[in-house]
Order: sequence, then C-alpha cells, then structure tokens
Amino acid sequence: MSTAVSRNLLTILRRRGGDSAVLLKCSPHSTRSSPFPTAAAAFSTVSQNQPLENDKRSSWSNVFLFIPGAIAFGLGTWQIFRRQDKVEMLEYRKNRLGMDPLKCNEVALSSEDLNCLEFRKVLCRGVFDEMKSVYVGPRSRSISGVTENGYYVITPLQPVSDDPNESTRSPILVNRGWVPRRWRDKYLEMSKDEMQPLSAVAPSVPEPEKDSWWRIWSKKPKYSEGKAKYVAAPVEVVGVIRGSEKPSIFVPENDSNSNQWFYVDTPAIARACGLPENTLYIEVINDNVDPSNPYPVPKDFNTLLRSSVMPQDHLNYTLTWYSLSAAVTFMAFKRLKPKKGKKL
Repeated sequence: MSTAVSRNLLTILRRRGGDSAVLLKCSPHSTRSSPFPTAAAAFSTVSQNQPLENDKRSSWSNVFLFIPGAIAFGLGTWQIFRRQDKVEMLEYRKNRLGMDPLKCNEVALSSEDLNCLEFRKVLCRGVFDEMKSVYVGPRSRSISGVTENGYYVITPLQPVSDDPNESTRSPILVNRGWVPRRWRDKYLEMSKDEMQPLSAVAPSVPEPEKDSWWRIWSKKPKYSEGKAKYVAAPVEVVGVIRGSEKPSIFVPENDSNSNQWFYVDTPAIARACGLPENTLYIEVINDNVDPSNPYPVPKDFNTLLRSSVMPQDHLNYTLTWYSLSAAVTFMAFKRLKPKKGKKL
C-alpha cells in the first residue's frame, strides 16, 4: 500500500517539478527493499528536470548562432536595392545632361521648379561680380598623382541681354570651378580696387553753357571729370542647375559671419551675397580649359555622371556580405554538429 502511494506522489511531483525537499516531506514511509527510497526518488526527479532546462538554454543559444549570418544576408540584400537606385539615378542624370541647354530667362525661380530642373544645362550671359565671391572648401584635387588642397569659387553673375525690352533678370550663383589655396589667399590679400575686374573709364563731360559771353572769351570748352564708369564685356557660361550639398556629420557648420564655407548651402550663400534665397545656382562645365588661364578649373562633364559609390561598388558589397553570411552560417552548423553526435 505504501509503495503505491509513494509511486503516485512521485508521479505528481514529476509533473509539477517538485524538488527533493518536498519529496522528503511528502514521503515519510520507506519501502522494505531500500533504506533510502525517498532520496533516490528525489535525485531521480532532479536529474530528469535538469536536462529539460539545459535543452531550453541550448535551443536559444543555437538560435543566436545564426543571427550574424541573417544580419549579413540582410545587408547584402539591401545593397542590391541600393545598386538599383544608383543605376536609375545615374541614368536620370545622363538623360538630363543630354538635353539642349535652357536659356537663363527660361528658368523659373520657384523652389519646386528648380528641384525638377536639377541637372539641366543652362546657358547664361552676364557679368561676374568678383567682389562677392565665396570660397567653399577645402576641397582636394588630384593632378598627375599629386593631391592639392583648394576651394570652389562661387560668384554672382548678373545676366545681361541684347534685347532692351527684356526685363532685368536677378543675379544667379555660379560655381566657376576649383582654385588652389594660394590662388585664394592671393585673392583675399588684394584690395578692393585690385579685385575689381571691370576696366575703369573716366570720360570727360562738358560743362553746361552758362552765358553767351562765356563762349566769346573761352576758346576751348571746359570739361569736368566725371565719375569713373566701369565697363566689362559680358561672358557666356554653360552650367548645370544644382542644389545644396548634404554634408556628413564630420563636416563643420558654415559660418557666414567669418565668411567660412565648408559646404554649398545655396540659401545661406545667397543671403550672404545679398540675393534672394531661391536664387538659381549652377555649376560651370567645360572640357576645354585654357592652359594660359587654367583657374578656376570647371567641373568635368563626366564628373556629374559619377558618384562616390558606383553600382559596381554596390555589387562588390553584395558579394562580400553574402560570402560573410555563408561563412558564418557554415560555422554555426559546424558548432552544432558535435553536440548532436554526443546526444546520439
């Protein structure tokens, strides 16, 4: 009778996960065959519960072994989508740059239109205002394997037209190209008179005739020096409509008060030049550079069809992540294989 009761109690405790202390309290009677049946039953129960807990822990640890491989596989798949976006972006630029250039008076100044017209070529004719030039940088440039630091020079251009009936257009910002550091330093050391690119012409203006007797006594008409008039021949530039740059977290903020510009911020540069924030901003493109006057060096046309990360680079990243995922997953299977052998 006592043996049957003990077996029933052990069965109940095994289902409920009872420990040895509970078994000792619930089984005061011993069997005749063994002097320590209760202790033996408790040890048997604990030994049966411990493998269950170990199995749960091992199952979770096995799952963690495959997480790095899954993450690497996800990054490789993300690079595939990035590559497709980059291909479409470069194709979009190529189609835009292949269109006929617009005239400056055909470009609207609304921000929405400018965003839609980005990478369209524009033909502008006007006079540069050298006094308001802005230098953005430093920007490095490699020439024959030698890297040199410099700046992009951005100058307002006042459009002019041969049609006198046409209304005066607002100035535009023109990125004329790259200049070396020494060129910028020399430019900043110049006085305002030396910086003025326009040629001064001081014509003589005849004084108005005062009286009739003055004509009798005067053999030569009197002339008074008028104010100097600055005349400059307009220049014609072909550029591409661009927007503001998106700086990385490592690029410092622009300081308009000290005239330090680390990246192109079109509205801020326009305000510094006394222009509206929605001023048109273009980058000059020219493949034929005059050797006698190489600076500023305009951007190459092919430069606009390139990106810091090209589609081929995204493909290489994809293969790298997929290879890493396969290697980590293989190592996880190898890690689990000895455990399965021991259980068998």
